[in-house]
Amino acid sequence: MNAVPAAARRFVLVTGLAGAGLATTLKALEDLGYEVLDNLPLSLFTLLLRESESRDRPLAIGIDSRTRDFTAEGLLARVDDLRAQAGIDVHLLYVEAGDDALLRRFNETRRRHPLAVDRPVIDGIHKERLVQESLKQAADVVIDTTDLSIHDLRRIIGGRFALDRTPDLGVFVVSFSYRKGLPRDADLVFDVRFLRNPHWDSELRPFTGQDPRVAAYIEGDPECEPFMSRLTGFIAPLLPRYRQEGKSYLTIAIGCTGGKHRSVYIAERLSAWLHEQGIDVGLSHRGCERSGETA
Repeated sequence: MNAVPAAARRFVLVTGLAGAGLATTLKALEDLGYEVLDNLPLSLFTLLLRESESRDRPLAIGIDSRTRDFTAEGLLARVDDLRAQAGIDVHLLYVEAGDDALLRRFNETRRRHPLAVDRPVIDGIHKERLVQESLKQAADVVIDTTDLSIHDLRRIIGGRFALDRTPDLGVFVVSFSYRKGLPRDADLVFDVRFLRNPHWDSELRPFTGQDPRVAAYIEGDPECEPFMSRLTGFIAPLLPRYRQEGKSYLTIAIGCTGGKHRSVYIAERLSAWLHEQGIDVGLSHRGCERSGETA
């Protein structure tokens, strides 16, 4: 996010697919200090805007397919109206997830899809994607929660929308398993499958890359230290350039076959190095933990 005048009123309009994590997103914004309103009818939008002029707190508004009189075109028109006014800092945040993740979440909660009350959930998901495509294309920020735990999603929201601090680049390092596919939110991806694999040592197999014995095994690979040197040397000059471009959040993904040993170890090392550089860094090991539901 680019810096805005301190006096500007901030609005975050949260929309996206049912089951993608809208409620969690709004709760995370509320915890950051935003006043949150969910499921606001578009017909009340102008009235709310006038009433909010006397408020000091930034406002986060959830508007999606559940909302009375909702249309993508109507919401985009309200966004344009806000952006045309002086003294308003408005962000359109779109939250989505893959079909399989959405289906699993609806099945686990036994909820019906708001656009397919009397039809299969997948019909509602497909219809909602079509209806909201223009919103996704116009969004300032798109977050895909398919592989994110609730903790990951809240960390990303905090990195992008935290208040009362100078905008800076936050970095999130994630280890992952190539068997499960690339993380959808990754900006940079590094493959460490060339390193010695502790999986083939029966004594080390049960442990993760956070275990000192596994770490020592990987460090014994003659390519380990040269790779770490090249990795940090590659990333270091990129960070100030990302800042110059106004990027507020960078996700670096480190992958190996099972997401348990090599990627975890390298992610831990990279996270520690970033911390030493004074970077606000978060760390997650997706191959070692079950992604939580965000719906």
